[in-house]
Amino acid sequence: MAQPLRVGFIGAGANTRLRHIPGLAAVEGVHLAAVCNRSLESGHRVADQLGIDRVTDDPAAIFEADDIDAVCIGTWPYRHREFVVRALESGKHVLCEARMAMDAAEARAMLEAAKAHPDLVAQLVPAPFDFKSWRTIRRLVQEGALGEIREVHAALLNGNSLNAAPLHWREQHRYSGTNTMFLGILAEMVHRWLGTTEYVLADAATYVTARVDGETGQSVALDIPDSLGVLARMTNGARAIYRLSTVLPNPMDASGVAIYGTRGSLHWRQGDTMSLAPLGGTATPLEPDAGTAGEWTVEADFVASIREGKPVELTNFEDGLAYMQFTDAVWRSWHSGARVALADV
Repeated sequence: MAQPLRVGFIGAGANTRLRHIPGLAAVEGVHLAAVCNRSLESGHRVADQLGIDRVTDDPAAIFEADDIDAVCIGTWPYRHREFVVRALESGKHVLCEARMAMDAAEARAMLEAAKAHPDLVAQLVPAPFDFKSWRTIRRLVQEGALGEIREVHAALLNGNSLNAAPLHWREQHRYSGTNTMFLGILAEMVHRWLGTTEYVLADAATYVTARVDGETGQSVALDIPDSLGVLARMTNGARAIYRLSTVLPNPMDASGVAIYGTRGSLHWRQGDTMSLAPLGGTATPLEPDAGTAGEWTVEADFVASIREGKPVELTNFEDGLAYMQFTDAVWRSWHSGARVALADV
């Protein structure tokens, strides 16, 4: 029989309801002990629908409960540092929703708390776009199949901000911090494949400047960019170019990441497909290495790390700090107009 694991949830947003609660419930021996949401009413809806024992609107009731072993934090980033640190200090394993924190300083505090409790598992929900391909891409890079990596071009381009959708928390700095659009996800993937970034130089703009709050009906000013360009230098010496925009109704370029080396190039497209072209040759589709094409197993991985002591791979707090240093450095560079080294963030 599997070792019992009792889980409490703080913040039952869309991803928690769709992914984390069902994913954990599907693992043998996992018990859904309690949920804390922004209101008792919303908490009861989640509990009734998904089979959670009890409901509270006080996070302390989760941290202080003797019958809870692990906490899944599904709030917006503005509460991640506080809740992760409290969970670890309460002796509970923690699975925290992405993005890791509001900025690099908060991410560093979370990492220090995790290091102070090495017997507890601390895991971040990973960037999910490359589950099938990342092991193959990293192997090719490490084996030198592409030669010396010279440039990396990463883009996520769409016109989503041009619609009349209600206000989203990601568009507000007070909830999202220095996380800008899906920059953190792109950086997490690129770092996963190629290693970390040394410095950045960024420029950005916010073209859609206000949106209506669906709860209050009031217009709210937006302070997160919807158009962003980043020039970066990676620690492996490659130059990286990031382009993100949600104000391009018909983008000329497809979203994805291209890696250019001295022996060839690899193109990864949104949808987790790849193509490979040797120097002077034609690009052909590239399938993942046999047995490496992963899928969403975040919750099962979390439980396995707790029960079996498996190291957290997707995504540990060290890697989370690296992408938060990147997003924070981009934010600082945009505001200062200067090049910012990640070592200074």
